[in-house]
Amino acid sequence: MRKWILFLLLISFSLVAFSQQEVTSPDEFLGYTVGSKFSRHHQIVDYFKLVAKQRPDWVKIMPYGKTNEGRELLVAVIATPSNLQRIDDIRKNNLRITGLLKDGVAANTTNAVPIVWLSYNVHGNEAASSEAAMLTLYTLVKPDNADAQKWLQNEVIIMDPCINPDGRDRYINWYNSVVGTQMNVDIQSREHMEPWPGGRTNHYNFDLNRDWAWQTQLETQQRLKLYQQWMPEVHVDYHEQGFNEPYYFAPAAEPYHEVITQWQRDFQQLIGKNNASYFDKNGWLYFTKERFDLFYPSYGDTYPIYDGAIGMTFEQGGIRAGLGVINDDGDTLTLRDRVLHHFTTGISTVQVSAEQHQQLIDNFKKYFDNNNNAVNNIYKTYLITSNDANKINAVKELLDKNNIEYGVAEVNNLRGFHYATNTVENVQLQKYQLAVSMFQPKSSLARVLFEPNSKLSDSATYDITAWSIPYSFGVDAYALNDKVTLKPLVTNTINAGSIAVSTYGYIIPYQSFNAARLLAYLTNNHVKVRVTAKPITYNNVTYPVGTLLVLKTSNDYLNWVSLVKNAAVRYNILPVEVTTGLMQKGPDFGSSDISVINVPKVALITGEQSSATDAGEVWNYFDKALEYPVTLLNAIDIYRLNLNAYNVIIVPDGYYKVFNDKSVADKLKSFVTAGGKLITIQNATALIGTNIFGLKQKEINTEDTINISKLPVYNESERNDLSFSIPGSIYSVQLDNTHPLAYGYDKIYYTLKQNTDVYELLNNGWNVGTIAGNNYVAGFVGSKIKNKLNNGVLFGALKFGKGNYVFMADDPIFRMFWENGKLMLANAIFMVQ
Repeated sequence: MRKWILFLLLISFSLVAFSQQEVTSPDEFLGYTVGSKFSRHHQIVDYFKLVAKQRPDWVKIMPYGKTNEGRELLVAVIATPSNLQRIDDIRKNNLRITGLLKDGVAANTTNAVPIVWLSYNVHGNEAASSEAAMLTLYTLVKPDNADAQKWLQNEVIIMDPCINPDGRDRYINWYNSVVGTQMNVDIQSREHMEPWPGGRTNHYNFDLNRDWAWQTQLETQQRLKLYQQWMPEVHVDYHEQGFNEPYYFAPAAEPYHEVITQWQRDFQQLIGKNNASYFDKNGWLYFTKERFDLFYPSYGDTYPIYDGAIGMTFEQGGIRAGLGVINDDGDTLTLRDRVLHHFTTGISTVQVSAEQHQQLIDNFKKYFDNNNNAVNNIYKTYLITSNDANKINAVKELLDKNNIEYGVAEVNNLRGFHYATNTVENVQLQKYQLAVSMFQPKSSLARVLFEPNSKLSDSATYDITAWSIPYSFGVDAYALNDKVTLKPLVTNTINAGSIAVSTYGYIIPYQSFNAARLLAYLTNNHVKVRVTAKPITYNNVTYPVGTLLVLKTSNDYLNWVSLVKNAAVRYNILPVEVTTGLMQKGPDFGSSDISVINVPKVALITGEQSSATDAGEVWNYFDKALEYPVTLLNAIDIYRLNLNAYNVIIVPDGYYKVFNDKSVADKLKSFVTAGGKLITIQNATALIGTNIFGLKQKEINTEDTINISKLPVYNESERNDLSFSIPGSIYSVQLDNTHPLAYGYDKIYYTLKQNTDVYELLNNGWNVGTIAGNNYVAGFVGSKIKNKLNNGVLFGALKFGKGNYVFMADDPIFRMFWENGKLMLANAIFMVQ
C-alpha cells in the first residue's frame, strides 16, 4: 500500500501534479481552486456529469429525483470497468445476501464486492463536504492513481454529492451576496451571521438528517427508495459542527443501541484508527467517542447501521466559518482546510473498506442471517390493531417505505405484552390488524421502531429517546414472544361504486387524520360540513361526537354528492347515506348540537424569532399533509399586519421577543376577543399563554435534602444536568374526547414530551389533555423530574370574548412523524369554535 502517495496529496492539496487530459480537475472545471470559493449546486452536478462523460467505463450517473424547488438529485456509481459492466448483478447479489431479493438465485459471497456509500451536505450550510466530493471523485477516477484502481477492484463506491440542494443553494447564494473580494475572518462580520431560516434545512425547513426512518420529506423518500435497492455495507454521512470544534470521526459515543453488533463497533474502530493516522501525520486535531451517539434511528449513521451497514458520521468544525474565520484558539480555519479534512476521511474510508472487503461481506451476511432467523430478539412478532383502517394503513405506508415485511396474524388466542397496560395479557383484536415478524431481513430496524422502550446504555443522548410506532401512530399493540404465522394483508380501500347516491345527505366517520384531510378537501371545495357535538344513532349504529355530516341543505348549489364521493375514495373513508334527519337517538340534524364548521382562514407566524424547523413543520403539514391553504406571516411584521384578514392564527415554537411588546400583546388579545382563534405550541404557549391569557405553569419541585458528600463535581457537570433533562420521552395523556380538540380520539393520547411544561388545571376553560400521577411511558427522563410532571394540563382551550385560545404544551406533529397528533392540530383548526 503506497500510503506516501496519498500523504503527499494531503500535504500539498494541489491538483496540478495530477493534471491529466483524460479527466478534468475540479479546479480546471470551476475556474478556481476547490475551497477558495463556494460552488453552487448546479456546478457540482455538472462536474459529476462531466467526469462520468470523460470516464464512462468508471463512472455512472444515476439521477433519483428532484427537490421541492426542482434541483436535481443524483448519485455517481464508481467502479472498475469490469465491475461497472456487471453493476446490476453486483447490486442484486448484495440484495440476495440480505434476503431482500428472493429470485431463486443463491447469493455469492466469495467474489462479492461491498458497496460504500458516501453522502454529502445533508445540512445545506455545512457546505464544505460537497466541495470535498468533487475532489474525492476526481482522485478516485484519475488514470494514474494506482491506489484507487487497486481499491476499486474490491468495492463499489456510490457518492451522493449533495443530499440537500435547496438548503445548500440558499446558504451559498446568501454567502456569495455578502462576502467581499477578500473573506473577512472576524466572526462579527455579517458573512458569519446567517439570517433566518439559515441554509441548514430543506425547502420546508426540515432537518433531513433526522428524517431517514420516517421519510416525511420528498428528498428523503426519493433517496431511500434508491438506497433500499443497493443496501450498502458502509455509509458515511458528512457534516459540520461549530467552527471551534476539531474534526470528529468514529468510533461513536455511547449510547449504542443494543442491536448494534460487535463487528459494527469494531469496524468503526478500524476506520477511526486509519483516519487518525492521516490526521496525525498532518498535525490535525480530532476527537472520537464523544457527543455523537448511535441510538435515535433516523440519522444518516444510525439508520444504515440498523440496516446492517457500518454507519458513520464525520463532523468537520465549520458552521458560520464561511471561507475563513479565526477560532477561539486564535487559528484561522479556512474552507480549504475543511474540504481537505473531509476529503481525507473519504479516501481513508475507501481504503479501509477495500482492505476489509471480504470481512465486510462475511459480516454483512451474518447480520442478515441473524435477522432472518430473529436471533437475539425477545419479541418475535409485533402486532398492531385498530378499528380504523386508515390508522393501520398509515403504519403500512411507513413499513413500505422502509421495506419492512408485514402481514396478518392467523392464530387466535394470542398473548403478548400490551403497550397500553404495560402487562402481558390476551390479545384483543379490533376490526383491523397488521403484524410484523422478526424473521425477516429488516428485523433489526423493525425492532428498533416497534420496541416499547429501547434500552439506554448511557443517558447522555444527542436526540429524543422514545419513538415507538404504536405510541406515535395511535394504534393498540402487542409484542409477542412467539413466532406467528402471517398471511398477506389485504388493504381495505373504498371505491366510488360502493358509495350510494344520496338525495338527503351523508354521515362521515371521524376517527383518523384521513378524516381531517377529507374535511379539508370538502371545505376547500366550498362544501358546508356539519359536526355533531353529541352521539347520534342511525339505522341502529351509534356515531360518536365529532362525526361529520354533509347534507343537501346548504350544498344544493354544488355537485356535492360527487365531491363527497371523490373525497371518500381519496381518503379511504366510507360515507353512510342518510335519508332523513330524524335520528333514533341523539340530536336530529336541525338541533343546535349539530353545527356548520366555520371555514378557517389560517395564518402561520414564521420568520425571525420563530423556530425555523417548527414553523417549517407546520407549513409542511398544511402544504403536503392537510393540503389546506395557509398564509405565512413574519413575526417581526405583526405590528403592522391586519390580523382580521384571518380567523385562525398559529404560533409555533420559538423565542418571540415581539410578543413581549404590550401593543402586540393587546393586538393578539383583541384578535381573539373579536372572534378569532389563536393556537400556540410549546414555547409559544409558555410565552403567550402565561403573559396574555393567564395560564400558570406548574412549578416542578426538584429540590432534595443537601448532602455535602454528594455535591456536584465540576467535571461531571454535564452528567449532573441529565437529572433535569427530558430530551424526548413519551407520556400518556388523559383526554376529554367530548371536547372538539379531542374529537376522533380514544381517552388516552401519547405525547412526546421534550420539556417540563405542565400548566395548572383551568377553572375557566377546558382541560382537554391532562397528566396525572405517574404517566411516564418510555424514554429517558432525568431522575429529578421523572415523576413530577403530573396533575396538570398539556392541551386545552379557553373561551376568550367571542374567540378561542387553544394551547399545546407539546408539539403534536413532531418532525411530521408523530402521526397521532396530526388529527389534534386539525381539530384545533377546524373543530374548536
